[in-house]
Amino acid sequence: MNSPVDKIKERLGIEEVVSSYIKLDRAGNNLKAKCPFHNEKTPSFFISPDRGTYYCFGCGASGDIFTFVEEFEGLDFKGALKLLADRAGVPLTVYTKEMKEAESEKEKLYRAMEEATLYFENNLKNNSEVLEYLKSRGLNEKSIKDFRIGYAILDWRKLYDYLKSKNFSDKEIERAGLTKKPEDTNKAMYDRFRGRIMFPIADSSGRVVAFSGRIFVDDGKSAKYLNSPETPIFSKNAVLYGIDKAKDSIRKNNFSILVEGQMDLILSHQAGYHNTVATSGTALSDSTISKENVVSNLGLIRRLSPNIVLAFDADKAGANATIRAGKIALSLGMDVKVVDLPDGVDPADCVSKTGPLAWKEAIKNSKHIIEFLLNKALKNSSDARKVGRETKEKILPFVNALESAIEKMHFIKQISDLSGISQDALQDDLKKVEQELKYEKEEIKEAGETLTKIYRRDYIERKLLGIALWQQTLSSPAVDFETILSKLWEVCKKYEDIQQDLIFEAEVFYTNDENLEKSVAEMFLNLEEENINEELSKKMMELRKASSEESVKILKEINDLNKKKEDIKNGRVNNK
Repeated sequence: MNSPVDKIKERLGIEEVVSSYIKLDRAGNNLKAKCPFHNEKTPSFFISPDRGTYYCFGCGASGDIFTFVEEFEGLDFKGALKLLADRAGVPLTVYTKEMKEAESEKEKLYRAMEEATLYFENNLKNNSEVLEYLKSRGLNEKSIKDFRIGYAILDWRKLYDYLKSKNFSDKEIERAGLTKKPEDTNKAMYDRFRGRIMFPIADSSGRVVAFSGRIFVDDGKSAKYLNSPETPIFSKNAVLYGIDKAKDSIRKNNFSILVEGQMDLILSHQAGYHNTVATSGTALSDSTISKENVVSNLGLIRRLSPNIVLAFDADKAGANATIRAGKIALSLGMDVKVVDLPDGVDPADCVSKTGPLAWKEAIKNSKHIIEFLLNKALKNSSDARKVGRETKEKILPFVNALESAIEKMHFIKQISDLSGISQDALQDDLKKVEQELKYEKEEIKEAGETLTKIYRRDYIERKLLGIALWQQTLSSPAVDFETILSKLWEVCKKYEDIQQDLIFEAEVFYTNDENLEKSVAEMFLNLEEENINEELSKKMMELRKASSEESVKILKEINDLNKKKEDIKNGRVNNK
């Protein structure tokens, strides 16, 4: 009997799947595109419909429709399997008794989050006061239902008791981020969310992975918003609120709108802008949030469209978020516009108080971030010296972030025309800014590359470990699982919590694979390439800071590493 993977591949070709995400051009028997996983000017991403695979000659991304969806959507295998099975109309079943009984920890956490969502939704239905409040903020019943908004009762253990009645353990409830341990170990666990309006945060496939809770009655002591902690199924740098509902619209309209809060997002969707996502829980203005977090969040949107409109609150925190996200987005090669809202007005206010047409006009009139910042500077001061100083400190760093020299010249001219500062003076200051921000720009680029490399290494390790653990359970294994495990012993602990998921993936994916040994050998070659790429990145960083004498030695090491990569590629060709 064919596995669900085989059935899905029979119904969905790689051209059909990939072309629903990015634009493809014909290249002989193959197809090509600009790689969605790294920033590039000329296409190096090739798709082979005959083989059902893709490969990027720029960053090394490779795989089939499942790999593509996992990396593009930021999903695990089960999430990609669910998404593609729904699209192909293939019912999912688990094939062995053992797999049915051995529900992984992650699966239990997903189920706990779904049960909590249902519980909160039911609470809201029975609380007319909270419902009326939501409606007074402009939400209609359809939005409340579609976004699965709920309510956490103001009680210490209502959710805990409910989940215990559903046979979840204390450890599972706590690991899902739904309860906390009291300092007094003699007392029972207590609910993390109490007296709050609950907004479920879903991953790209629609599974609830976290919550953001808004306090309903302010007690003067509690935070206005409380977000889920990081858990085995929730990472702040990998999930944007509303991405499951916005992704198709972002692709279709070729731009995204990024807002801060849940109410902003829901009312924007309600006004017809379904291409809106929210940072929600990843405060881009917060300096404690790493560049990797921001790069990862923006990178997820960039894969869907390079065009983004920032619509943060018109306050100091919103301005900081706009500056931080805008600069990084420009560095990622995105076209960045900003919505200019009146002071004290957020997107939710704009929609609910002045109407959907006002929001439409605000989006329509959004300006490129450099033009937006320049207008602010000119509006705030008539002092030419102050404008000049502000231009260098606050505007030229954004010009520096642009990739295109033509774009840089366009904005230098525009700044000169509007401010009266000569283009020569602006060019001189831009050169100084380029030097000052050289390392910041490199850090942003390296953050993106590092995330891509980490994902790829993790992906290969998970595949290999899953195959070994699955083969270990069989009476007649097809591969030497002991050798695989011995080679991966250093990373086994990293995937301890998801071993059942890895076994499930391997069993579903490779049950009918007659060339499993060859697949394993290829994966080890890929892992070796990733190790070489990582070493090359380190050497390139060393080279930038090295003296002339040190450079000679480092260049030789770089050449040796490149030769090793070439040997791996030649070995593949000779083995075909």
